[in-house]
Amino acid sequence: MEEALVLLSKADARLETLILKHPKPTFLPHTNYYQELVDSIISQQLSVKAARTIEGRFKDLFDGNFPSPEEILDKDVEELRAVGLSRPKARYIQDLAMKILDGEVRFDTLDQLSNQEIIDELTKVKGIGVWTVHMFLMFCMGRLDILPVGDLGIKNGIMKLYDLDKVPDASEVESIARENNWHPYESIASWYIWQSLNNTPSL
Repeated sequence: MEEALVLLSKADARLETLILKHPKPTFLPHTNYYQELVDSIISQQLSVKAARTIEGRFKDLFDGNFPSPEEILDKDVEELRAVGLSRPKARYIQDLAMKILDGEVRFDTLDQLSNQEIIDELTKVKGIGVWTVHMFLMFCMGRLDILPVGDLGIKNGIMKLYDLDKVPDASEVESIARENNWHPYESIASWYIWQSLNNTPSL
C-alpha cells in the first residue's frame, strides 16, 4: 500500500491532494465468492440498511444459514419474494445457483483468471453486470488494478478533481487514468476519488 501511495502521489498531483487529506484505504479480500455475489444481487439499488434487512430475512428462510445453491433452487420465486426480494432479483439468484451447479460459473479457478476473464465469467449470470463485477474484483478479490469506468461516483469525482466541463464518459475516464499513470493501482486511485465525494461503494 505504501508503494502504491508513493507512486500515485508522484504521478498525479491532483490525486496526491486526496491521498494527503484522507486515510489509507483498506481492502479486505476474502474467498466467499458465492455469498458475495448473492449479497450483491440482493443489495442492488437499495440502501445499506434495507439490504441488510432483506439479507437477514433471506437467511431466516433457510433457518438462519446462508443457503447452498441446491437449497436456493428448492425454493420457488414466490417464497424468495416473501422475504422482500423483487421478482427479478429472485430469478437472478436462482440463475446464479443454477449456473454454479451446472458448472457454467466456477469459483475454484477464479483466482487464476484475468480481470477480463472474470468479468466474462460472472456476467453470464442474469442481473450481474460489469459494474457489479468491478466492485467484486476490488472489494472481494482485492485486485488493485480495477478502474470502474461505469461508476457514476468515479465520473463525478473525476469531473470535479480535474475541473472538467462535463461528466466524462468511460473512454475519458480511461484516458485520465492512463495520462496520470494510475496503473497498476487504479483501485486505490478510485477509492480516493470516492472519498472526495464521501461515497465509497461496497458490495
